[in-house]
Amino acid sequence: MTARLESLLEQLPRKPGVYRMIGADGGVLYVGKARNLRNRVTSYFRASGLTTKTMALVARIEDIQITITGSETEALLLEQNLIKEERPPYNVVLRDDKSYPYIYLTDHPDFPRLTFHRGAKRKTGRYFGPFPSAGAVRESLNILQKLFRLRHCDDAFFRNRSRPCLQYQIRRCSGPCVGLVDERQYHEDVELAVLFLEGRSQAVLDIYKERMQSAAEALEFERAARYRDQIDRLRRVQEQQYVHAEEGDVDLFALAAQGSVTCIQAMFVRAGRVLGQRTWFPKNELELPEDELLDAFLAQYYFGGQARELPRAVIVSLALPDANVLADALGQLAGRRVAVAHQVRGQRARWLDLARDNAAHSLAAFLADQRSVFARFVALQEALALDDPPRRIECFDISHTMGEATVASCVVFDASGPRKSDYRRFNISGVIAGDDYAAMEQALRRRYARIKSGEGELPDLIVVDGGPGQLQRAERILEELQLDEPVLLGIAKGPSRKAGLEKFYLDGREIVLPPQGDAALLLQQIRDEAHRFAITGHRQRRHKARQGSELDDLPGIGPKRRRELITHFGSLRAVKGASVEEIAKVPGISRKLAQDIYGILHAE
Repeated sequence: MTARLESLLEQLPRKPGVYRMIGADGGVLYVGKARNLRNRVTSYFRASGLTTKTMALVARIEDIQITITGSETEALLLEQNLIKEERPPYNVVLRDDKSYPYIYLTDHPDFPRLTFHRGAKRKTGRYFGPFPSAGAVRESLNILQKLFRLRHCDDAFFRNRSRPCLQYQIRRCSGPCVGLVDERQYHEDVELAVLFLEGRSQAVLDIYKERMQSAAEALEFERAARYRDQIDRLRRVQEQQYVHAEEGDVDLFALAAQGSVTCIQAMFVRAGRVLGQRTWFPKNELELPEDELLDAFLAQYYFGGQARELPRAVIVSLALPDANVLADALGQLAGRRVAVAHQVRGQRARWLDLARDNAAHSLAAFLADQRSVFARFVALQEALALDDPPRRIECFDISHTMGEATVASCVVFDASGPRKSDYRRFNISGVIAGDDYAAMEQALRRRYARIKSGEGELPDLIVVDGGPGQLQRAERILEELQLDEPVLLGIAKGPSRKAGLEKFYLDGREIVLPPQGDAALLLQQIRDEAHRFAITGHRQRRHKARQGSELDDLPGIGPKRRRELITHFGSLRAVKGASVEEIAKVPGISRKLAQDIYGILHAE
């Protein structure tokens, strides 16, 4: 320990606060909170009892910065803000940037629709959620369509129907687009759907029973039979939701660990209904005990910047060391009491057991998959006669539509599976449309020129989607960049592009791999992932290009003037048909600018 650090430790106060450990490059290595800053920070520098990873962290510390807070709760909130901002390598960082999905009920005056929504809630209407995953939303929408037969088509499709669509034929829509249901009946179904989404399924069941009884008494047996079928569906849904008597708003978290791998399983219950679940495998860089890891994870989950719907209670599978601090912070955020408990009874105990079972299953599946991936890497080593199993594989693919919006993808795999944070896409330009060879050359040159300059890690094996021709182009690029280490492998699609009939090329010759062997399956998986990633990027680029306008590239025309032009003339076609004098009448357009616009739009 340096004299500077010794002096810093002696000056630390015995107050609550947050500490930041700084490395030699000035970057933040670790952020932590403490009830007593002096006791907590000096514990990192004791003579014994530290884990190997903690000692590695301490060896890198050059400076320590502290912020004193008024309470432990304030320290917790500040800690999470700093973790979100700094992303320190030794902290438990929750990778959960995608916004949560909702079910959205539009405010259409006659026939509202239910649909999937993700993102900012700018539109008027009602939002139900958030749900833990897109799958949970789609499952709920599927149930709602069967039970209440509300439309989910967009308004343009709805307005232009002259006959009912397939959704009506399979009894998932009541056909409001062509007048097969009146507004009163449709709005009654909307009200029932809202009751169901609010968790009041028993009230919906009681209403259906009354309607079935009334229809039977009026001798309307077909209508009574429809209500009977809806009652049966609703009862099955209630059974699937694993709800008996007790209702509540609860988030449950269970932790399972084996070796260095940890799984955290969350289950979300709202109004007594299990909405779904979610799984994480957080990295434990400092080898924290399980209770401390779960504590740190929950702090990140609720205070890491992502907006969450806070429950009435958080139930965990382990006693947390800072449960009271977490409960106080959640209560401040929610504006009401939020309980944090690990010992529960009745229905909540059954839910917690279910979360534990799912955590154990997810962990077992994850470890089995890791072992499977590693076994495939070993099989690939043997098949290609490599000295060692490849540590890193990169695969390239090209996607375009008749040469339009060409995109190249690069996906990365290691012995743990795909490394999505290392994936890259390349927008290809300056090549002849449809020239896949030139597109592949450009992608490889751009990728490995950066790696040659020190940006990134060089792979052991490079896979290109193509035969000997693509492989020769790839070899030329690597020779040009003086990169001899990576092995080059080509995968050519078989007849009719059928999986299992691919041809593999290595060192200018075709090699035979058993179609169902581990090596071939690994290469197929990597190639398919590169193909998927390239197609996604191509579609996004193509959509952006087709949504664009010739006005987008006009010099001196920003969003405001572009909007004024379209508002004044009504369409791009009308702008192109206007004279210089007419263009100059648009607010914000001078005559000189009008001449420039006219000249560019009419240039050959």
